[in-house]
Amino acid sequence: MGRRKLLTSNFRWAALAIVTTAALAQAPPQAPFVTHQLKSNIYWVEGGGGNSTVIVGTNGVIVVDAKTTKAGGQELLDDIAKITPKPVTTVILTHSDGDHVNGLAAFPTGLKIIAQENNKKEQEAALAAGGRGAPPADHQPTQVVTKQKETLTIEGLKLELYHWAPAHTSGDLIIYLPSEKIVATGDIIATANPYPRIHDEKNGSTEGWITTAKGIAALDADIFIPGHGNIQTKADIQKRITDAEARRTQVKEMVAQGKSLDEIKAAVGDTDKLNYKSWTQVCYEEFTKK
Repeated sequence: MGRRKLLTSNFRWAALAIVTTAALAQAPPQAPFVTHQLKSNIYWVEGGGGNSTVIVGTNGVIVVDAKTTKAGGQELLDDIAKITPKPVTTVILTHSDGDHVNGLAAFPTGLKIIAQENNKKEQEAALAAGGRGAPPADHQPTQVVTKQKETLTIEGLKLELYHWAPAHTSGDLIIYLPSEKIVATGDIIATANPYPRIHDEKNGSTEGWITTAKGIAALDADIFIPGHGNIQTKADIQKRITDAEARRTQVKEMVAQGKSLDEIKAAVGDTDKLNYKSWTQVCYEEFTKK
């Protein structure tokens, strides 16, 4: 390489380094975790992936969902230590998505980890495929929920766990504290988009989502902790159900008329630029499945 070409090449790499460094310097820092107290012994921790619920019991702490990464899981544990000196003894998982389970890698071994049976199967499948999207083998569920409703008493607190149908995933689990009138919904409710997200690759279902969301709305609760986003009310849940049902009915009617997916999206105003299948598309694929 000639001297001029070498100088030119070095200049370009130097310029790229300057631009990259400037861009990194201007990038907003990762949002810190924020802990919100909901009751005297119940907290909602946002940041680092899906929302987590922290429930302080008689002798220990119950955590619902464990963040996205090992570092995030450790930050969650550090924040819990600021709330109470009691140890985490139980983790309950609302579903198998990595942003709710992978932080378990930072948690102590030997915990009780509760999940719906299909959630466990999904995590085992992820481990068998190389481990991406699942916590380590020694942090897999130790207790599975197999019924539509299971009532447990953990750390002196009564909890009701529900699985009505495959919805967001095949292994969704709803956590209800009847005395406190609080529900952790997992990603059945996630507020970034007005319509639900369905993981059809995990055998989720639009019909199952509606069944599950209606089950959530029927619970005697005042506070709904979503998988992502701010606290929801019963009215918020009911509006999501109404909107999702109406869109699903529209799609079903237009599929019966022989409309294509693009025609249906245009007709209903589905212009969302998502990195996953929209509610409209999943409905369409379900109704056109042979």
